[in-house]
Amino acid sequence: MGLVLVGFILGRKLPAIFPTRLGQFLFWVGVPISIVAFLRQTDLSGQIWIAPAIAYLAILLGAFLAWIVIQGQAYLTKSFPEPSTQGSLILAAMVGNTGYLGFPITLAMVGKEYFAWALFYDLLGTLFGAYGLGVLLAARFGSKAGNHQQMAKAILINPALWSFGFGLLFRQMTIPPLIEFSLNTLAWFAVASSLILIGMRLSLLSSWYKLKQAGSSLFIKMLLVPLILGSTLPLFGVTGEAAKVVVLQMAMPPAFATVVLAETFDLDRDLAVTALAMGSMVLLVTLPLWLWLF
Repeated sequence: MGLVLVGFILGRKLPAIFPTRLGQFLFWVGVPISIVAFLRQTDLSGQIWIAPAIAYLAILLGAFLAWIVIQGQAYLTKSFPEPSTQGSLILAAMVGNTGYLGFPITLAMVGKEYFAWALFYDLLGTLFGAYGLGVLLAARFGSKAGNHQQMAKAILINPALWSFGFGLLFRQMTIPPLIEFSLNTLAWFAVASSLILIGMRLSLLSSWYKLKQAGSSLFIKMLLVPLILGSTLPLFGVTGEAAKVVVLQMAMPPAFATVVLAETFDLDRDLAVTALAMGSMVLLVTLPLWLWLF
């Protein structure tokens, strides 16, 4: 909360280009270093590969429930929302901020030992869900065709994905204590910076008039999906701290990717932005709930 608040204040004081530059630094340098550093200290045993499968279940369930809500609203009001609004509603209900927000929350609440669960959920689940199924849905509901090659390129050149592979290879290498210490320091600096960046981006958001529509997506994304799938995790053999990590990732607010897709495919950007900002604040209430339940 403190780091996000610092970011919110800095976002109002610093030039508008600063959050963009900080985001680029984290995307290309900070997050990849964190992944490599924390992978050296995490436990990769157990059923860790089930994390991406649960991510896909959460994405599909969120999209399905959002579609049900849209059909229900249309039945009651005798009119369908604009296709662009439908697209933003579905995207906000299915794709969560499991990287910039999910990683630091997992590290703070559960620890480095189970960080790989969050990592697998994000890089092998959310990333492909957003720029795979998310792109298909955005193209279906948007009025612009969008550049599918750009979206494919966004996945292929994603440095977090490459650092994930490098980190797996780098795990067994012995390095001098000073380099290990420097690597960990940079990793935690990147974690803190990502929370500050969240605050900066929130300070620049000004669209709040679609709270009611955003609320339905957030109810699905941050309450229904984690509750339904979280209660079934023991059936997959996922219990204890690992289950807590997966539930926290499922319960994250909508991802910044939803705004990117809304802008790229001409969806309802105001709704995407409102859901993102509102979800980040609602997390302060829902996070203790999930920690208590699990």
